[in-house]
Amino acid sequence: MKLLLTSGGVTNASMRAALERMLGKPIAESRALVVPTAQWGHPMCGPSSVRGLVAAGPDFRHFTGLGWASLGVLELTALPTIGAERWVPWVREADVLLVDGGDATYLSHWVRESGLADLLPSLPDTVWVGVSAGSMVMAPRIGDYFVEWSAAPDDRTLGLVDFAIFPHLNLFPTNTPADAERWAADIGIPSYAIDEQTAISVVDGVVEVISEGEWTAFDA
Repeated sequence: MKLLLTSGGVTNASMRAALERMLGKPIAESRALVVPTAQWGHPMCGPSSVRGLVAAGPDFRHFTGLGWASLGVLELTALPTIGAERWVPWVREADVLLVDGGDATYLSHWVRESGLADLLPSLPDTVWVGVSAGSMVMAPRIGDYFVEWSAAPDDRTLGLVDFAIFPHLNLFPTNTPADAERWAADIGIPSYAIDEQTAISVVDGVVEVISEGEWTAFDA
């Protein structure tokens, strides 16, 4: 699987070009499935924000509203009840999974419980585009700073990359460079703080920062 891990979506030309390189074709010719699941685990999200996401509303113009050839919804909490024979073909037919933000520990739980985690290694050409928690979930852990799901046993996530992500740099009062530095010192693994104009791509194990904005790399 190819990863484009963003804070706020595909917000500039550099990120869009990187995405189309990963896809191997234009966005307008690519089939997308959006995963809203992380939103249900975060107290600031709910039906209205999920509706805007799946309807490709103005707030999601850099994500679901990019102009995909087709856009469907993959709700992970539903998958265990319908059987893999139904949903696995949907995923295999998609060019890209658009994995939205919310709570990364909740998302991690359902990526595993749904069976999607077991399928991912067999999808080398599929692109995973994450926003916020949809990007953070790929890390081994996210830090207690970002855990909002009350039932989360700890801050561990999927561990499909060996670094962590601090998103929304300078977007919120609690996401300042000083906050990111304290978070990085506590988390104990290589990490990146990224703003809304920055993404991290991972293709064949090669990590690249794609940015027209601000970002910082922290050593372990």
